[in-house]
Amino acid sequence: MAGQRITIMDLRSLITFKQKGLSNRKVATLLGVNRKTVDRYVKKFKELSLGYPELITLDSKDLQEQFTETSQTEKERYEQLSSRFAHMESEMKKPGCTLQTLWKDYMDTVSDGYQYSQFTWHYRQWKKRYTSSGKLTHRAGEKLFVDFCGKKMHYVDRSTGEQIAVEVFVAVLLCSQYTYVRAVASQKREDFISCLVHCLGWLGGVPYAIVPDNLKAAVDKASKYAPILNKTFSDFGLHYGCALDPTRPYRPQDKSLVERSVTLVYQRIFYPLHKQTFFSLQELNAAIADKLEEYNDFLLSHGQGSRRSQFLDIEKEFLQPLPTRIYSLRYFKRGTVQKSSHVYLGDDKSYYSCPYRYIGKQVELQYNQNIVEIFYNQERIASHSRGARGRYHTIGEHMPSSHQYYKNRNMDFFEQRAQQVGQNTQAYIKLLIGQYPYPEVGYKQAEGILAFGKTFGKERLERACKRALGFEKASYHTLERILKNKMDMEESTLETEHITPDHNNIRGAYQ
Repeated sequence: MAGQRITIMDLRSLITFKQKGLSNRKVATLLGVNRKTVDRYVKKFKELSLGYPELITLDSKDLQEQFTETSQTEKERYEQLSSRFAHMESEMKKPGCTLQTLWKDYMDTVSDGYQYSQFTWHYRQWKKRYTSSGKLTHRAGEKLFVDFCGKKMHYVDRSTGEQIAVEVFVAVLLCSQYTYVRAVASQKREDFISCLVHCLGWLGGVPYAIVPDNLKAAVDKASKYAPILNKTFSDFGLHYGCALDPTRPYRPQDKSLVERSVTLVYQRIFYPLHKQTFFSLQELNAAIADKLEEYNDFLLSHGQGSRRSQFLDIEKEFLQPLPTRIYSLRYFKRGTVQKSSHVYLGDDKSYYSCPYRYIGKQVELQYNQNIVEIFYNQERIASHSRGARGRYHTIGEHMPSSHQYYKNRNMDFFEQRAQQVGQNTQAYIKLLIGQYPYPEVGYKQAEGILAFGKTFGKERLERACKRALGFEKASYHTLERILKNKMDMEESTLETEHITPDHNNIRGAYQ
């Protein structure tokens, strides 16, 4: 397929919108792409002889294989053209200059330029979007603008008397101006997504597009043409079946209505509540909800009823239905499969296993509060229930056979090496490896412990192991703390007040 390419998440949104019966032109508007791009993808769907219900069930890897063209060439091609637009606009003001003349000059300087029709279409779209402003007609159920207020509200901590500042989230449906307001602890991704989930539940439906400002919680990299959304926000959009279309940076006209709404929120919610004292975020939000009822029932100046009446009469029926389940916040992290067939998840300080054939590969961890899934090239290769912090979570089938990486490393191998240091070191290594149902998990730590013999000397390592044998569990980090704090050099017997042993009721890393 030639021409503009869209991301895999936008492709899923495109399929969802087509499944709902939207026209190609409408889909293009919601996704912010050329209608001809949507036409090409729809044509490709027909060539594949797959219906939209079948396409939407394909996993990301299979779906991506159907569209193998690269987007980088098209991106560079468009950027090369768009860099000329400001100059073209200036030239068009000169007598006798035409787009035909400018196109010929353009083709003389590039090897793979757009044909005349595409050239003029891109220029006119740019001119219409970025050099003109005018009154916009907002269609019912089409867009929900969201933003955080510049000013903050507060509540008081009862125990300390401290005044706690909180952020205030505002969402506005453009057609009816129906408004939602909620106070949250921060503008972080978790709070932002939580506000969106509560807002859509409060509205009782989903708009076709959500338009945030370029918040860090939503956008990884801002751009006038193709902003890069973070994966959590994109995953949220897929779950609710709506497009995500951040406003252009440094273009205040893109969010003029929501900024007007923020001003009104200051006047009708912030100010009436500023003399009251609240002792929790829940109390503050309850008061905001009461004032919000009044705000949405306030009669509009044009005499066409209130925000609520316009929402109920005009807009609500055009919202998409809510999905059957509420969105669960999903995180995305990159990692490398270690030689022990595990991937480290820093948020949990835990290790999760995946098949040993992926050792050394870069993988993606996708996780929520309940599940950790591991993907390689968009194919899921492992799934775990999210377990306790600081632990190894291992599925037996993932581990290598004894003739794989550890074919020369087994319990006897490490015991023999430890015996060369001393009997306490040998006993500690045996205890360490014996803790795990899959001994390969302990081999890496055993290697690290034996390496202390070179760093601190065999005598100190032997004394440290003797001291550490008094603890409930064995670990690399226990010995590391003993040696770094020189506790092995103390003459007294084990003094537990000097070091915190690892055991099941202590939070923190356990490796």
